[in-house]
Amino acid sequence: MSGLFRIRKYHPIKGGEEKTQAPVKPQTIVCPSCQRELERAQIIENNYICTACGAYFRVRTKNRIRMVCDKGSFTPWFEEKQGNNPLLFPGYEEKLKDVREKTGLTEGVTVGEAAIYGERVCLGICDSRFLMGSMGQAVGERIACSVERATREKLPVVLFCCSGGARMQEGIVSLMQMAKTSAALKKHSDAGLLYVSVLTDPTTGGVTASFAMLGDIILAEPGALIGFAGPRVIEQTIGEKLPEGFQRAEFQAEHGFVDRIVERHELKRTLYQILRAHRPLDGEAMAAWSGEFIPTEISRERQARAGERTAWEKVKEARSLQRPSTLTYINLIFQDFMEFYGDRLCGDDRAIVGGIAWLEKVPVTVIGVQKGNDGKECASRNYGMPSPEGYRKALRLMKQAEKFHRPIICFVNTSGAYPGMEAEERGQGEAIARNLFEMSAIRTPILSVITGEGGSGGALALALGNGVWMLENATYSVLSPEGFASILWKDGRRAQEAAQVMGITAQDLKSLSVIETIVPEYGGADSSTVRDIAGFMRANMKEFLRRFEKMDGEEIARHRYERFRKF
Repeated sequence: MSGLFRIRKYHPIKGGEEKTQAPVKPQTIVCPSCQRELERAQIIENNYICTACGAYFRVRTKNRIRMVCDKGSFTPWFEEKQGNNPLLFPGYEEKLKDVREKTGLTEGVTVGEAAIYGERVCLGICDSRFLMGSMGQAVGERIACSVERATREKLPVVLFCCSGGARMQEGIVSLMQMAKTSAALKKHSDAGLLYVSVLTDPTTGGVTASFAMLGDIILAEPGALIGFAGPRVIEQTIGEKLPEGFQRAEFQAEHGFVDRIVERHELKRTLYQILRAHRPLDGEAMAAWSGEFIPTEISRERQARAGERTAWEKVKEARSLQRPSTLTYINLIFQDFMEFYGDRLCGDDRAIVGGIAWLEKVPVTVIGVQKGNDGKECASRNYGMPSPEGYRKALRLMKQAEKFHRPIICFVNTSGAYPGMEAEERGQGEAIARNLFEMSAIRTPILSVITGEGGSGGALALALGNGVWMLENATYSVLSPEGFASILWKDGRRAQEAAQVMGITAQDLKSLSVIETIVPEYGGADSSTVRDIAGFMRANMKEFLRRFEKMDGEEIARHRYERFRKF
């Protein structure tokens, strides 16, 4: 019996009941991972994380509310909806009664309204102490009812998932909750509202295969077990020993199914940043934007001294490792960039980065090719050559931006899509084609900036924008000069000559109306000029977005269609 409750015992002399206080909670607690005996107070202070090995303890509902909600802001909903025994399963009603007494909970999920740093939210928390957080009819009903109410009240939904799956005692009725909760979330999504799921240990079975994996944004706690079939079921079914770390949060992130793994002490702040970025704009967000940018004296002097480079010199300049990377530009132009990961299909491609950031008071979706600034990073980023999962991640983030009416800014610096066998096996051509197909009709402004190399369809897959800009010494071409010379002239050594005739420079492409704006490099893009280059882009991005402020989604998509139709 929990120390939270008073208990009664029979007094043999008085012949009646005597109230007595339940035993005081022990001062120590044993870590389920490393088995060390630890001070309970230290564990609580450390957000229920082992101070010895860093393992995460499972968190009770009331503690989770305390950790993520503003004090006193949580108001429960639908407490009257409690499980019964639809299949008349023997002993089930007694089991429910017993677990309610032990936990103080009325069901496996608690739902209600709360505030997170002042942001109103519909909150749901699953608790593993209640029949392992399994989903029965009452759990499904509470979630569906709360999502429906959130839809009516235009509230975002945050669900903390923790479950062993379907509730076996309710059989097929439990299975139906997967469909019911998913359908309620679809209506919530169609209303243009945000849903964030937070996957905690464990999230398995029918919960994983329904509401847990349907978030617009999916967060996970480190080390959480996440999967459809549990490890024991898999091992018993296929007779194989699973590798260490299989189905853990880190495994799921690597395979593209989790947007971000968030440490527990950062969770409330992360949720607030996400909620804030999805708050409806007040209409005045762009009104106070300043426009003109004035470069520093050093940059003006460098620009004045810079001579005109040949096309081949610009090819070498575009390929230089000294050129600032996409992440450098993102961090200089925007505020509070929050990167998201994964294509929700099979993996996460580190060659493409993307997430949400702020351009002053306006949230934007930022996506770009990250080539790297040194040999080690270039290798880890596949030298900026995206794979299919990279393009699919980019498209996923673009569709999310469209749902929430966020402008999209893309940075392109790639020699081309990765030409390896694995990329072909996973559908490289289809992934690029799908991006072009979907981007053509996205109903929010898209700006694409070629910052280095713009190589063939691999670059175009992020450059189907309402506007396309190029840095002064960037290149954009149907293929590399080496490839052009090899194919047309059967001599790759004529690459320098090919660069001159291919029309690949920013000046060439502006004359063809392939791009609208040449971004000055003030003598060359490097660490000494990057702040001024970023400042120019920031000021002109504001002006670019202003032009679409009064357009509806159909007009924005039509503008993009007509831009490319003329070619």
